[in-house]
Amino acid sequence: MFLNALLLALREIRRNVLRSSLTILGIVIGVASVITMVTIGEGATAQVQADMQKLGTNLLQVFRGQGFGGGGARSAAPPFTIEDVRAIEEEITGIRAVAPASNSSAQAIYGNSNWSTQIVGTSDKYLEVRDWALASGRNFSDSELRAGAAVCILGDTVKQELFGNQDPLGANIRLQKVSCQVIGTLTAKGQSGFGQNQDDIVLVPLRMLQRRLVGNSDVNSIMVSARDTAATEKVQRDIERLLRERRKIR
Repeated sequence: MFLNALLLALREIRRNVLRSSLTILGIVIGVASVITMVTIGEGATAQVQADMQKLGTNLLQVFRGQGFGGGGARSAAPPFTIEDVRAIEEEITGIRAVAPASNSSAQAIYGNSNWSTQIVGTSDKYLEVRDWALASGRNFSDSELRAGAAVCILGDTVKQELFGNQDPLGANIRLQKVSCQVIGTLTAKGQSGFGQNQDDIVLVPLRMLQRRLVGNSDVNSIMVSARDTAATEKVQRDIERLLRERRKIR
């Protein structure tokens, strides 16, 4: 029975060569299209996951006055304080690390080289929150953070622009008019999913930026890394509740 069916099928194919060829071509194109779309989808998913991983594991960024409708932070909202950072660290469960962050733009200068970059005042927890490894040197010490010492850690782009292939450790660069000793360099992260060059950055102690570069005690944002075992949504709700209580927002 099977042999007869096979012979009948072959005979019909020979009689309708063009129709059979077009049918086979359609099947091949259809299968190839499905395989291609699945491959592209998996590649895009992997790229998005890689971009998110560059930002940090289970990362939550807390901004002042941020509404659910978008449009950025409201200018009337008061900035955070270091006490807000400590309250999150002490009162919210499920947190791996918390780091304050205040940003400013400045010209970084070394010898005849200069580069306009982003200066981030933060703590020694910043690298842990962002899952960012040091390429060389060390992190900020407790005494440097307390004193607001003029020390800095360079992102890979800034290192390349100012020093090229030289070792920057121990060298002094100028940020505006402040002389700052390089104590470390960061591994390259590349661009984020939003097109931002993450390596174009200089990290300094928060108090150093507040006192010597911007002249205030503000904390612009708070970066929180949730534990792998914690529900990120719950951590987010708990932080919102705590900050609303501290800022007396209904």
